[in-house]
Amino acid sequence: MSKELAVTKWEECLVIIKDIVNAQKYTAWFEPIKPLNLEGNVLTIQVPSQFWYEWLEQHYYSILRSTITKVIGDQGKLQYSIKMDSRESTYDEAPSVRLPQRSTPPQQVSSVPGMPSYQSSQIRNPFVIPGIQKHRVNSNLNTNYVFDRFIEGDCNRLARSAGMAIAESPGNNSFNPFFIYGGTGLGKTHLTQSIGNKIRQDFGDEKNIMYTTSDDFTNEFVHSIRNNRASEFSTIYRSIDVLIIDDIQFISGKEKTQEEFFHIFNALHQDGKQIILTSDRAPKDIPDIEERLISRFNWGLTADLQMPDYETRYAILERKAMDNGIEFDPQIFEFIATNFKSNIRDLEGAIIKLLAASSLQHLDHIDLPMAKRILKDMVKETNKQITIESIQTHVCDYFGIDTNKVREKTRKQEIVEARQIAMYLSKKLTKVSLKTIGLQFGGRDHSTVIHAISTVEDRLETSPKHKQFLKDIQHRIELSSL
Repeated sequence: MSKELAVTKWEECLVIIKDIVNAQKYTAWFEPIKPLNLEGNVLTIQVPSQFWYEWLEQHYYSILRSTITKVIGDQGKLQYSIKMDSRESTYDEAPSVRLPQRSTPPQQVSSVPGMPSYQSSQIRNPFVIPGIQKHRVNSNLNTNYVFDRFIEGDCNRLARSAGMAIAESPGNNSFNPFFIYGGTGLGKTHLTQSIGNKIRQDFGDEKNIMYTTSDDFTNEFVHSIRNNRASEFSTIYRSIDVLIIDDIQFISGKEKTQEEFFHIFNALHQDGKQIILTSDRAPKDIPDIEERLISRFNWGLTADLQMPDYETRYAILERKAMDNGIEFDPQIFEFIATNFKSNIRDLEGAIIKLLAASSLQHLDHIDLPMAKRILKDMVKETNKQITIESIQTHVCDYFGIDTNKVREKTRKQEIVEARQIAMYLSKKLTKVSLKTIGLQFGGRDHSTVIHAISTVEDRLETSPKHKQFLKDIQHRIELSSL
């Protein structure tokens, strides 16, 4: 009865599979399969060879899993019996899963609901298919990357908050996959590894975590193909609970790698495993990536890391100095935060260089002039003369608005205020005429500049808040020009 029921259920599976795969592949890979037995919710099928089994698992894993779930139920399992090539027997002569001339039962492997399991009739040391046996992997996490050292600011608040939520409940959240993008040195690696370290701290060995780069992933995949171990490669990656891949954009144009990652991604996502990816650009902007991958990258949460503002840069410098047990004059932090705006790595590099100079030269104290000399080769060579353009940049940076806005005709209050302050400082800190100042602010006439200057002067007399604004901004402008 179980054999007849197995035949019936497998035929139902074939009806579903036939609608998914093309006719040629269906005939080649599924028609030769024989249903053997259905016991409880475990359907046993026989395939002609080990290679056959590996091919099915590598190329049709997701289809088989979803089909078994539909036909047998959520607790359904698929078990393989592999008939190896043998001179003494043929495929038709040995349909049974029972081991010939062996007193002990064949090795059984417990299955996860919906996952196939494996049973061999002629292999002494049977392997297991993806997801069955837990493969312990090297996490490759750097323990220095933790949330406590990841300074939060407007530039990264969304990404950091999402990362914390993921660490508390990996895979069981709406942020799967979690796709982080941003320029070089903005903290992508720090944030992703902080998530991994937090999960490892809270869950211990319960979660299998792996951090890798897309280059390493590709190289491992190529190596596994060369050594006929592609199935093992897939097995290991499908056993991971939290997969973190840095710089995923570098699989661009690598078709085989993209195909393998596509199947691994599907298997992990369907099993509720957490996937975290980083890139230097948004998913839609990555060239030569299959559309089906791009769509999957957008399934969860996509968050960008932006350039840190002045306050965040200053806080990062303070934290870096604190971690190294050294104190600097606040003016040094101000100088670095003002002149190193491109990324966080440059900020850290500046602090490290000062630390090195202090240690190697046995300096008890580093003042601002000395810091400038030490960092001279790291500061971009620019015209240090204060210009209207530099004033506009500093004012807009202070208020967190786009520099172009102060040149436009918008009447939004925050833009108007920033424009008036920039005009006031342009008159105070440069020798250009009122007409020239007006032209630099979108072609406005000199009367508009006079009105702006007068408005700012009135506020300085009545508003301590505005007086502090001007003091802070002017200090930054003058500091950057030293």
